Amino acid sequence: MLLVHVVTWNVASAAPPLDLSDLLQLNKQDMNLDIYIIGLQEMNSGIISRLSDTAFEDPWSSFFMDVLSPLNFIKISYVRMQGLLLLVFAKYQHLPYIQILSTKTTPTGFYGYWGNKGGVIICLKLYGYYVSIINCHLPPHVANNDQRLEHFDRILEMQNFEGHKIPNILDHDLILWFGDMNFRIEDFGLHFVRQSIKNQCYSDLWEKEQLTIAKKHDPLLREFQEGPLLFPPTYKFDRNSNNYDTSEKRRKPAWTDRILWRLKRQPQTRPFTPNVPVTHFSLSLKSYVSHMMYSISDHKPVTGTFDLELKPLMTVPLITMMPDGLCTMENDMLVSYSSTPNFHSSSWDWIGLYKVGMRHVNDYVSYVWARDNQISFSDNLNQVYMNISNIPETEDQFLLCYYSNNLNSVVGISKPFKIPLRFFLKEEEPLGETQQVLSQDGRPDPSASENILQVPCGHSLFHSCQMPSAAGDSIVLPEDTSGSLLYDCNIHPIT
Repeated sequence: MLLVHVVTWNVASAAPPLDLSDLLQLNKQDMNLDIYIIGLQEMNSGIISRLSDTAFEDPWSSFFMDVLSPLNFIKISYVRMQGLLLLVFAKYQHLPYIQILSTKTTPTGFYGYWGNKGGVIICLKLYGYYVSIINCHLPPHVANNDQRLEHFDRILEMQNFEGHKIPNILDHDLILWFGDMNFRIEDFGLHFVRQSIKNQCYSDLWEKEQLTIAKKHDPLLREFQEGPLLFPPTYKFDRNSNNYDTSEKRRKPAWTDRILWRLKRQPQTRPFTPNVPVTHFSLSLKSYVSHMMYSISDHKPVTGTFDLELKPLMTVPLITMMPDGLCTMENDMLVSYSSTPNFHSSSWDWIGLYKVGMRHVNDYVSYVWARDNQISFSDNLNQVYMNISNIPETEDQFLLCYYSNNLNSVVGISKPFKIPLRFFLKEEEPLGETQQVLSQDGRPDPSASENILQVPCGHSLFHSCQMPSAAGDSIVLPEDTSGSLLYDCNIHPIT
């Protein structure tokens, strides 16, 4: 069971507010979320803003990472088209089971040439299931309903993923579609609409709500589900207030901001096929609400929280990191990992070292190309060493992630660990009873035998650490750190 939280908000070019705890459900102690999916519309897309966002993180992405990364959420994918932004965050333990297949933009403004309207899409595999996520901004105004439906169809038709096992988006296990869809309330006058809202008689307005009407006549649109509209219409408000539009235009309130979903059509009868895994994939809505407390925009944000129940089709990560084989030698850390037989590595694959609480996949403190400085014990078991000389000694916890260039995703992640102390001492430190003597080059001096513990070394992993490895050679270690090294490397001290 995965708990997924979806956010849609037309932010009307505003900067992030100081606190989004309510929007992200951070105040609910029993809300153990696994994935955040956040879609924004009308972000500031002026020339100066876009240039700044190209050089640095845009303010909204940076804000969400600041809030979510301490909670072990990592930004795994994003896509932007002018004012449209789509972000996906997941807890780090899910990373090896999420593969980003595609990110796409589909402009529909000015006959398909301008991205002020349209959709941004992320297609991914989640525990082996195909999931497509669409954030959209459709044309405004009551009279443009046919144009809205046309853009809706056009965005859907453009989502073909050639080169993948399931190229047609309608064959994907789940489509999550949300955004500022701009559907309005027909016929009813402004006074009646506002009075119904004041009395919380929202159901009185549903029969003239354009999306509700369209679903009755469009078979494909009818396949998309939505929760009941039991919250006030989310547009249009005076900024910095909860008052509906008091300008000269006095626009009629509407549920413009929506969250829809569609599960893959299931055949009526499906005979049992040997060797084909039995699938179970269902989505149920826990809450569908607006958040009236936020007033930076003329829209109120809408969130949907879902229980995603699935039987994983992928239960073993493509890469398994082995922290038990972790050891450090002077400036290097040795990393062991294994791969499944069906994993196809690339010369551009890399392993990153991260502090727990990382913001995104490029937020590493060190990295190494997976095929560089590599020792192979078998076809699927490898070791590689990583330089950590620039990392100060710290009590922080770290993670190792294997990034696949072919799959554009993290395919293996270690459990959190602490880096052991360095196996060398600074020359200016006084020698104690159990400290080693260093030669002029800073390496252990074998000629100084006093207070030194020697261990035999025939272990091939030391080749990568530039330590003696011929049978019968010895490694000179400080006694107070040998226990950690000997345990990790499975060798024993001389008695």
